[in-house]
Order: sequence, then C-alpha cells, then structure tokens
Amino acid sequence: MNLPLELLVATAMVVLTVGVHLVGIAGLLTLLRHHRARSGLASSIVRDGIGIVGAATGLFVLHSIEIWSYAALYYAIRALPDFETALYFSTATYATIGYGDIVLARTWRILGAIEGANGVILLGWSTAFFVAVVSRIRFVEGEIGTFR
Repeated sequence: MNLPLELLVATAMVVLTVGVHLVGIAGLLTLLRHHRARSGLASSIVRDGIGIVGAATGLFVLHSIEIWSYAALYYAIRALPDFETALYFSTATYATIGYGDIVLARTWRILGAIEGANGVILLGWSTAFFVAVVSRIRFVEGEIGTFR
C-alpha cells in the first residue's frame, strides 16, 4: 500500500463519517423539535428527561455507526484478522483510548491515526451538541422548566 492511496481511503472515511454525523445531528434536532411540540401535556421534567435521554442515545447510535464503518473497512481490506478484532481496534482508536494491544501493519497505520483524529472531532461535535441541548432547559423556581 502506498501513502497516497492510504490517504485517499482515510479521506473517504472522514468524509463518510462527517456526512453520517451531519445527517444524524440534523435528524436528532428534528426529532427533539417534534418531541417538544407533541408532548405538551407531559410534565416538563418527564418531557425534558426524555429529550435528554433521546439525544444521548441518538449520539451513541451515530458514533456506533461511525466506529462500525471503520471496523468494516479494516476487515474488508484485511488489515485485521477478524471483525471482532477490527471492531475492538476501531472503538479504542476512535475514542483515542489506544491500548496498543492491537496495532495495524505499517501499510495502514496512517489510516488508524486519522481515525483517532476523526473520532476526537466527532466526539467534540457531539459534546457541543449535547451541551446545547441540555442548556436549552432552563431552571425556573427550583424545577426544570420548558425545553425551548
């Protein structure tokens, strides 16, 4: 494997995962707005709690799709011996845990490093989104108010 091809594959994965994340965040925003509009009768604590749990779960699903995409790639290009190992490596790399017990061959190590950088950016984006969702809940007289 030569470096230009490895960078091309890594770039394609970054574009794919950023696209998945963009569409996913937009979908979560739509669902949260719909939830807010349709749950007028529910107490604000229940409504807002469901919104927060829904946002957190949605973000987890998005990151899972992105991690599994990298794992599928590692498995497809035979960079790792089996899908379980690829998924384990991808999860540790994406989350920048990087245990080091499994490493890619020299021909694919740039791809792994770029997955780590990609994961940091997407996790940061999700954190900013989640903080924005939670911050939209205002506290009124000691109880949770409405989700604006």
